[in-house]
Amino acid sequence: MTAFFDRRKPDRRLSVAPMMDRTDRHCRYFLRLISRRVLLYTEMVTTAAILHGDREKLLDFDEMEHPVALQIGGSAPDELRECARIAEAMGFDEVNLNLGCPSDRVQSGRFGACLMAEPELVARGVAAMVTATRLRITVKTRIGIDDRDSYPELLEFIRRLADAGCRSFAIHARKAWLRGLSPKQNREIPPLRYELVHRLKADNPDLEIVLNGGILSLDQAEAQLRAVDGVMIGRAAYHNPYMLAEADRRFFGDPDPMPSRGDIIESLVAYAERELAAGARLTSLTRHILGLFQGLPGARAWRRILSSEGIRPDAGPEIIRSAAREVPLAALQARPLATFSDAASGVPNPAPA
Repeated sequence: MTAFFDRRKPDRRLSVAPMMDRTDRHCRYFLRLISRRVLLYTEMVTTAAILHGDREKLLDFDEMEHPVALQIGGSAPDELRECARIAEAMGFDEVNLNLGCPSDRVQSGRFGACLMAEPELVARGVAAMVTATRLRITVKTRIGIDDRDSYPELLEFIRRLADAGCRSFAIHARKAWLRGLSPKQNREIPPLRYELVHRLKADNPDLEIVLNGGILSLDQAEAQLRAVDGVMIGRAAYHNPYMLAEADRRFFGDPDPMPSRGDIIESLVAYAERELAAGARLTSLTRHILGLFQGLPGARAWRRILSSEGIRPDAGPEIIRSAAREVPLAALQARPLATFSDAASGVPNPAPA
């Protein structure tokens, strides 16, 4: 098998998980204003949509979003190969294959978590993508499905994909039930089994293993780095996005100042002006920024104004500034406290009790 050796390799120590109806380009631009280094993922885009839909609209992103990875849903090797080529041509930094979504719609399309039952098909798809692009091909998967959830089965699955050319895996540390649970329940009911992901890394030191599932804080993420190569945070980062303001210094040793929420708002207003001039509606942006003041005085008024006034068809960027005026100045100007350890020391803070 021919392979390229000059693959770009985004730093995966900390990433924000791909989330349907959440991590669109407006959300990613907003998150990039908070962190310059955290790896961002698109929503899952199916191979059919990429090959036959409005590709420019589906895959458009701002250069500022780098590093940014495209997550693909699909199973046909030829289609995956072509989508990997398209991803490279569009300028993405990574292509990720979704093997974790358990929804009925995804299963009916023969992609997502149900593909864990078809390792040979997945391996052919991975091999096709690896030979098509210089981008790093990664996989996001569960620890198992239904009653196929033993560690030997997980190990065999991962090693089969590794033999096909995948060297980086994001593992959601819950299994998925393909029948009987909704996608939301599949994120909550099956127990987290971090120990299986830790064991997977210990048994495969040459593979990059990123842990996903149930991580609610940077302290928890940092503690997990003792056992794995990276951590992926999902809804906790979406609902409390400013938690990422510590990430660049804490995880990547970036000495640059962290942005205040006021700084972020000024950048958002400029972005909104540009996007509205291009035909976007304000609510397509403001729906992602409701959690900017999570836990602070003024957070409720911020959400109320954005939710009630930002949905008007004629709503303009001034709505964002209007909402910010309801927030105390101290909250606008505050920056995260540097309570974390020096990233260069290599000694992480302990996990919270």
